[in-house]
Amino acid sequence: MADTTSLKLPADLKEKVSTLAHGVAQTPHAYMVEAIAEKVARDEKRGQFLTSGLAAEAQFKRTGLVYPHKEAMAYLRARASGKKTRKPRPVRIPRSER
Repeated sequence: MADTTSLKLPADLKEKVSTLAHGVAQTPHAYMVEAIAEKVARDEKRGQFLTSGLAAEAQFKRTGLVYPHKEAMAYLRARASGKKTRKPRPVRIPRSER
């Protein structure tokens, strides 16, 4: 069973929610629940993206390994078109330039 939460909406927003919800054959309640669920999922994905980026940055600072842009893009284009191709070779950036 779901817990109850109250939302105090400004009158204009409440009217918009009601109008839009009925336009997509939903109750205002279902519309708001769906909207909140979508926002939560989007914010969770953003958090995961940021965490992944920080981990990649830490790995780069630790190892200094990168893939040249031109080679990486050529590899991705070939793979996307279904071609078999060799993975690009990483390049080590000197510690002083990380």
